[in-house]
Amino acid sequence: MKLDRSKREFLRHIVSTVAYRGAKVIRNAPETFGDFKIGETTKTPLQILSHMGDLFAWALSQAEGNEIWEDSKTLDWNKESERFFNTIREFDEYLVSDKPFYAPADKLFQGPIADALTHVGQIAMLRRLADSPIKGENYFKAGVKIGHVSSEQEDPPYEFD
Repeated sequence: MKLDRSKREFLRHIVSTVAYRGAKVIRNAPETFGDFKIGETTKTPLQILSHMGDLFAWALSQAEGNEIWEDSKTLDWNKESERFFNTIREFDEYLVSDKPFYAPADKLFQGPIADALTHVGQIAMLRRLADSPIKGENYFKAGVKIGHVSSEQEDPPYEFD
């Protein structure tokens, strides 16, 4: 399947948005935050972050035409953060390439990518509950740049409480 270049670029913008927002909620988390729990049956932030890495590995496997889901063994917070950004980078590199694309862009968005955005919001909420809130910002004005998918992101132009 050939995925139109404009759809690839739009997916790249969405993925860069996930990286920007993900970096914000991951950055400067307290040492004990990964194990924070609000109930017996809830996931910890660390488990959620691990799942987010799994989502982008799954998205890449779908794009490559070899869909594989794998629940990864959960690592520590720093290693999971690194893995999350590595899986985003690998997916973005595939989007840049001219390799065949075997998954519809809309399905990738509604599945793994939107799920990752949901989990970014969960981590943000858990940061607040763990008494380590992140500041809000006007994301319309955020410095999201296509292809900028690392943990190192621009400082927000304006944050609010």
